[in-house]
Amino acid sequence: MGNLSGVLAKELKTIVAMTHIYCRDQHGSDADMCDNCLSFIRFAEFRLARCPYGKTKPTCKRCPIHCYRKDMKALARTIMVYSGPRMLLKHPYLAIRHLLHDGKPVPPLPGKKKHPFSE
Repeated sequence: MGNLSGVLAKELKTIVAMTHIYCRDQHGSDADMCDNCLSFIRFAEFRLARCPYGKTKPTCKRCPIHCYRKDMKALARTIMVYSGPRMLLKHPYLAIRHLLHDGKPVPPLPGKKKHPFSE
């Protein structure tokens, strides 16, 4: 997984861990995830890399920008509802960090950059 850093890299690591738990339990995958779950992770990484918030990104459930397609948003919700409670046992650091991050206030929407010649 790619070139994300800081908060975005931790967010991706959490998504990967949650998806792995979900795929293992729901699709019977052991070490490797199924193609659908890998596709979801690639999509999530793509969206994180293009997040307008960047390093100030709030958690997805609190974000006012809906950047996931409808089908991927539904899958993300399914994965997170299933894996969230299980994360405390499998990945306590990631789970607690995510819960703490979820409690932070949502920063203001990033503004569009003004063209230097516009008034």
